[in-house]
Amino acid sequence: MTDSNLNVEVRGRPENPPVLLLHGWGRSLQDLRPLTQALTDAYWTHAVDLPGHGASPPPPEPWGVSEHAQLLHDYIRREIQSSVTVVGHSNGGRIALYMAGTPAHASAVSRLALISPSGVEPERAWAYHLRSGLATALKAPVQALPSSLQAPAEDWLRHSLAWRLLGSADYNAQDGVMRETFVKTVNDHLDEELVRIRVPTLLFWGTEDEAVSRRQMEVMTSKIDDCGLVELDGAGHFGHLDRPDTVQAGLRHFLENS
Repeated sequence: MTDSNLNVEVRGRPENPPVLLLHGWGRSLQDLRPLTQALTDAYWTHAVDLPGHGASPPPPEPWGVSEHAQLLHDYIRREIQSSVTVVGHSNGGRIALYMAGTPAHASAVSRLALISPSGVEPERAWAYHLRSGLATALKAPVQALPSSLQAPAEDWLRHSLAWRLLGSADYNAQDGVMRETFVKTVNDHLDEELVRIRVPTLLFWGTEDEAVSRRQMEVMTSKIDDCGLVELDGAGHFGHLDRPDTVQAGLRHFLENS
């Protein structure tokens, strides 16, 4: 996939500072329109539908975070031609953190403003480990087959009732290349990348967020050198939708003063 395949909604004037906005898994740039509308008076905003989301086609093969980062870096280099502030929610935040903490992409990122970003490994309940163990046991006979039979057997397994019962709601909502892209992406944790981030970073986190924990946010703030945290009282995982005025005001202050 090339950057020309991305669906991107561009607003504002090219002479203004650029901002790249990345939505979370299973969502689209529509989530970010309230933010883009609040910024376009003074910023050149580029809201992206990530591959397989919104109006962007899926990747040609299962992708992880590194492939998404390369695609976005190519877009920045081609269409924006300067480093950008990246605003990211959830998985969009994970991709932004990876870019800022990876030498090959760090020059494309000037600041990070992230809402409940993923990227720190969560603490897992016993039920998760049970499902993981059962999934490994189900895959073992398939992996013992001759290589010519493994692909059709894996496809059958992924469509079986037993496999669907073991999967998360997000996993089961996907099919084809996006299902494996989900697995590769959500299992990419960024401990090494976080300590290499050198750009000003602002994090927003809802106190009622059930997808990203306070502990995960504390890990990020402790590992990123120049990092602040705004807690959104009573907000959930979609803090920019639950508390739009607070997020917009905090983001404007950060952009104007960092």
